[in-house]
Amino acid sequence: MRIGQSDFTRHNQMVAKLWRDFDAGKPERLPAIFNIGTRFYLLTPALNPQGYSFKQYFEGPAIQWEVQLSLRKWIRDNVPQDQERGLPEEWPGLAPDFQNVYEAAWLGCKIEYPEGEVPATRPRLKNKSELASMNLPHPLKDGLQARAVEFFQYLEERRAREDFAGRPVGRSLLSAVGTDGPFTVACNLRGATDLCLDLYEDPKFARELLAFITEAIILRVKTIMEFNKTEYPQQGWWFADDCIELLSEKQYREFILPCHQRLLSVFSKGGPNSIHICGSVQHLLAALQKELNIQDFELGFPVDLGIARKMLGPAAILRGNLHPQILRDGPISLIKEKTAEILCSGVKAGRRYIFCEGNNVAPNTPLEHLAAAYETALALGRY
Repeated sequence: MRIGQSDFTRHNQMVAKLWRDFDAGKPERLPAIFNIGTRFYLLTPALNPQGYSFKQYFEGPAIQWEVQLSLRKWIRDNVPQDQERGLPEEWPGLAPDFQNVYEAAWLGCKIEYPEGEVPATRPRLKNKSELASMNLPHPLKDGLQARAVEFFQYLEERRAREDFAGRPVGRSLLSAVGTDGPFTVACNLRGATDLCLDLYEDPKFARELLAFITEAIILRVKTIMEFNKTEYPQQGWWFADDCIELLSEKQYREFILPCHQRLLSVFSKGGPNSIHICGSVQHLLAALQKELNIQDFELGFPVDLGIARKMLGPAAILRGNLHPQILRDGPISLIKEKTAEILCSGVKAGRRYIFCEGNNVAPNTPLEHLAAAYETALALGRY
C-alpha cells in the first residue's frame, strides 16, 4: 500500500490512534509491522551502494551513523506498516550495534565475518577446564564493550554538531540492556552440540557455565542501565533465549528456568514480562507464561499461532510470524495466502495480536511483497 508524502500526516494520526487503542485493549483492527534491521541494509545491494561490509560496520562508528540513519529514513519513506512515517521531529538516539555477537564476543569469543552473512562467533570453551580461569570482563572497559563506549562517544559528539535530513538526532544510548539469553550465550561459548551433551554427561559443569553467564549478564545489564541512567528493576523486562528450543520442558525447568528467574529477580518487579524466541518453542510456551509471568511473546515462523493463542489465552500479546523466506521470495499470491492463514488461525482472539514476519525481514525482500502482506493484514485484520 503506497502512500505519498502528503498522506503521511493522515497515516501517522491513524497509526497513533491504533496503538492507543491497542494499549487500551480495544483496537478496531490488529497492527501490522515489519522488523527491518541493519542486516537488511548491509546485505541489500540496492540500499548499500558503498558496499559496506559487516566488518567495516563493526569497526567504524561513522559507518554506523550513516547506516543506521539511512536505514531509518528509507523505512519511513518506503515501508507500508503501522509505524510513523515521514521525517520525525527528532530521530531517536543511536546506539552502538554489534548484532547478536555482542555478548559472546564480550566474553572472549572470536568474531568471524562470513561473506554475505551476519557476523558469528567461534566457541572458546572447547576445553571445559578453561571455565575455571575465566573472569568477568568489565562491561565498559573490556573487549567489545569498550569499543561500544568509544562508538557511543563518537555518536554523542557527532549528533551535537550535525543533523540528519534536516532533523536533530536524539541522545545516544549504550545498547545491550537485554540479553540473547543464558542458554543461547552458553551455546555460543561452548558450542551447541557440546553443551547439549554436557546436560547429560556433565550436568555439574553445565550448571557452573550457566551460572557464570547469568551473573555476567546481570553485571553487564546493570552497568549499562546505570550508564544510560535507566532505572531498574522495571515493572516488566524483555529478554530472549532462542536456543531453548533445543530443550525438553524437563531440561528447561532443570537447567534454564533458574537462570531466567535469577535475571527477572534483578530486572523485573514481577511483570508482565516479554520474550523473543525464534524456532520451535511451542512445547515451552505454557511454562514460560506460568513460571515467569511472560505475557508478550515474539515468535518465529515454526510456531502455530492459533495453537499458541489457545495455550496462552486471549490476554497474552502475540507477535509474528510470516515465514521470512516466503515474504522475500513470494510469489505475491503465496504471501497473501500464508498471511491469511495466520490471521484466520484464531490468533486474533482477545485483540492482542501484532502481525509481523517471524523473525526479521530478509535482505532483498521487495517492497511489493511487504505491501502484499500489509494489505492482507488490513483486509483481514478487523475485529
